[in-house]
Amino acid sequence: MAKYANIPSEGKGNNKKPKIFVLDTNIILHDYKAIRKFQDNDLVIPVVVIEELDKFKKGNDALAFNARGFMRDIDRITEGKMFGRSGVQIGKGLGNIKIEPNHPFPEKMQGMFYDDIPDHRILATAIWVRDNNPDRFVALVTKDINLRMKSKAAGMEVQDYLTDRVEEDKIEKSNKEVQFLDGVAPGALQKLAYSQDTAVDWKELCSSEPRANQLFKIHQQDGGTICARYDKDAGKVLLVKNRTAYGIRARNDEQKFALDACLNPKIQLVSLTGGAGTGKTLIALASALEQAHDFDQIILTRPTVVLGNQEIGFLPGDQKSKMSPFIQPLMDNLGVIRGQFRPSSKEALKIDAMLNEEKLLISPLAYIRGRSLGKVFLICDEAQNLTPHEIKTIITRAGEGTKMVFTGDIFQIDQPYLDQWSNGLTHLSEKMEGQKLFEHIFLRVGERSELSDIAAKLL
Repeated sequence: MAKYANIPSEGKGNNKKPKIFVLDTNIILHDYKAIRKFQDNDLVIPVVVIEELDKFKKGNDALAFNARGFMRDIDRITEGKMFGRSGVQIGKGLGNIKIEPNHPFPEKMQGMFYDDIPDHRILATAIWVRDNNPDRFVALVTKDINLRMKSKAAGMEVQDYLTDRVEEDKIEKSNKEVQFLDGVAPGALQKLAYSQDTAVDWKELCSSEPRANQLFKIHQQDGGTICARYDKDAGKVLLVKNRTAYGIRARNDEQKFALDACLNPKIQLVSLTGGAGTGKTLIALASALEQAHDFDQIILTRPTVVLGNQEIGFLPGDQKSKMSPFIQPLMDNLGVIRGQFRPSSKEALKIDAMLNEEKLLISPLAYIRGRSLGKVFLICDEAQNLTPHEIKTIITRAGEGTKMVFTGDIFQIDQPYLDQWSNGLTHLSEKMEGQKLFEHIFLRVGERSELSDIAAKLL
């Protein structure tokens, strides 16, 4: 059963009566279907939340989509009905929902907060709901850390929204997805490294069958390391070879795994995580160029969050000009790849031709919604700034012959209501683990420069 909030096992108000959760605006903007994920408990939406949602309803981004989705949903739920004292039932087996007018802080708290802002109105309403339901557990649910701190200062029970929050031990596991094997029999190593198909039955290496696309580092007696991957269809562990993609060669074992995944046509979904300078974007782009003949189009995109969540319409020019500030890191990586070839070489001319013919295309994420992406190699950079719902929206656009690579660093998040446990990239790795079409690689070593690597470790 999905966990939606931290509920105490015992204490005041924790009885058999349904609990009451007061939802902040950011919960709905994060997941407009959140009202259906609180089981049989009751929900209260402060009227100021409706006022805030009205400001977000226009546009093509995920916030506008969620705002509109919620308002349509609440309109269907309440069709022909009034909220009344107890609210309206959300659905079969679910609790009631009610929109509560604004309420002032209790008299003893009148001087606690001076500014009349939406956060304070939401908190005041939550306190009013609690005080008027003394026999029930009442909590404010918000992804805003500052509002959580204010609520605690005011003595109001407050929770984070946990439905799409990945447990910390699962994040740690995803960062240690490579298994290290010692003491492997020489015969098995011989088959893996030197046989015609460079493969060995998994039973010669493991006591139980590995999950699909499990990665291995096998230590040899001479101190060397063999990289391998489990192919579930073949039932064998395959050697991961050194490969080159459009002039880019792996500099470490994790990059070797990443290149192998991005170049493998059987793996249609790849997640590359790691710190700055580990080569995530460069490997994805080089792999796409190497396989350009297998795809009708290569699409480069990333969330547009670096300018304070402004829509791209605030910037002058056409679509390409508007996306230029956001997509420049991808173009920098394209420049690294081009720099390996002479300007007049066929490889450099091919890149120019693909850009001119828009076979290599820069596209806003908002424009991908509603499209069917057939025979496309999609690279989504900085995917840690996407919500789980946005990740799902993108992946469900995949048509026949499409490959998608999501790259990012879950410890460098720019979205105010996402963290390393609730962002879309973490969600993707946790939910898709063990699927034959998916592979996740955590790149550990920075390869951009010695200065970049030292700064990433020490600063």
